[in-house]
Amino acid sequence: MTTGSLTPGVEAQASAPWGIRLDGVSVRYPNGTMGLRDVSVDIAPGELIAVVGLSGSGKSTLIRTINGLVPATSGVVQVGGRRVDGASGRRLRELRGHIGMVFQSFNLAGRTSVLNNVLVGRLAHTPLWRTLLGAYREDDRRLAFEALDRVGLLPKVWDRASALSGGQQQRVAIARALTQQPRIVLADEPVASLDPPTARGVMDDLRRINVDLGITVLVNLHLLDLAREYGTRMIGMRAGEIVYDGPAASATDADFAQIYGRSVTAADRLER
Repeated sequence: MTTGSLTPGVEAQASAPWGIRLDGVSVRYPNGTMGLRDVSVDIAPGELIAVVGLSGSGKSTLIRTINGLVPATSGVVQVGGRRVDGASGRRLRELRGHIGMVFQSFNLAGRTSVLNNVLVGRLAHTPLWRTLLGAYREDDRRLAFEALDRVGLLPKVWDRASALSGGQQQRVAIARALTQQPRIVLADEPVASLDPPTARGVMDDLRRINVDLGITVLVNLHLLDLAREYGTRMIGMRAGEIVYDGPAASATDADFAQIYGRSVTAADRLER
């Protein structure tokens, strides 16, 4: 396999990315904190959206509401035309099976192999007995190998996840999400703990997934440079509300100051 090639098994998933629609969505946590305030937004299938804002602005709540990890208090949440709000049990699991998640903390099982971690992406599509026995189908293994090839980690397939660098672990997490054959990939601060060169490498992987496979990608970021460089569209959040929605490349420091509620500083940029 050649890194970055469009292999048939992975390419097949690119035909039908899902859009995302929120209409008047609010989220109130049990302690009374408002995570989202009357948020309405339409994301077309195949877009790459950078969501920016300070800690507590609602970025993570937005992503977790889209995949049903956080229930909407009011409003409508749809992915691919399917309602997420009010979904539960089997229906919610089926929806999540089409939504790849990438977290800041990687969420890998460090003591097992890279391959086994990536195969976790097939859980929603695999009978329980196969999962318990580790008896994954050959097609599932092929998808895992293809996903690792796409992020440049095929040579690490048999390594323990704990032996990898932070950037490599995040690439394993991306490969795990790809193995789901997702219609949407949601990435919550995927580069927050990485050094600048590694952060750009991970963002390059996410952009290739979007461009080469057509998958809708929504990524939370706190660094202006990355949002401008990688997002085709940027959504700015502050206090649970959308305060900016427009082209990422043309967003100015004044726009970021409006989003952050303060002047832009060196800490808000990748190179510092």
